[in-house]
Amino acid sequence: MSGDILVGIDGSENSARALQWAIEEAKIRGSRVRAVLTWSYMGQADSALGVGTTQPDAEEALADLVSATAGDDLSIIDQVTVNDLPVDGLLEQAKTASLVVVGSRGRGGLKGLLLGSTSRTIVERSPVPVVVVPLRD
Repeated sequence: MSGDILVGIDGSENSARALQWAIEEAKIRGSRVRAVLTWSYMGQADSALGVGTTQPDAEEALADLVSATAGDDLSIIDQVTVNDLPVDGLLEQAKTASLVVVGSRGRGGLKGLLLGSTSRTIVERSPVPVVVVPLRD
């Protein structure tokens, strides 16, 4: 296991907030951030990438998302793209991390109290601690 803080990136405002949180935590811990974007040629719901996505597309999208959020902290961030479903890809990456950070994307009737399905499953199945950055009011 490394000391990396893994953060799931999907192009949403909340994943940018999760990345900001992970950067601040990494600076406190003296560790690195591993920003992970999962992708599929078939596209994924709630993803910044659509049908026909390729590895170079995913790498470019991740680089753009990270650089827009990281500012001067870009040097502590490793960028990883994974051709897999979000939960499976993030859980595989979590095996070599010390902490997972995801944004909440709950859309249920009790908005703000419910986690999105991806964040909920990560919390339930992660081999390491998980931080869920809540939705902004």
